[in-house]
Amino acid sequence: MKVTTVTAAFACIVLLGGCGTTTTSRVATGTGLGAASGAAIGSFSGNAGRGALIGAGVGALGGVLVDEHQRGSFSNN
Repeated sequence: MKVTTVTAAFACIVLLGGCGTTTTSRVATGTGLGAASGAAIGSFSGNAGRGALIGAGVGALGGVLVDEHQRGSFSNN
């Protein structure tokens, strides 16, 4: 159950991390969503603060990756 919840939360973070039109807004959106999701997931284990910090980091990374993808930095060539 926890693995499914974590996987679904991570997928939401990455998908919603792309909201925005600038790098800053995408990273901020990802960070906020990651922190909220991490706090929710961390509350299952009794440590919402640590979950929020980890989620914020993952969300920020997701926002950066989505931004780089939108810019065309990743190619299949």
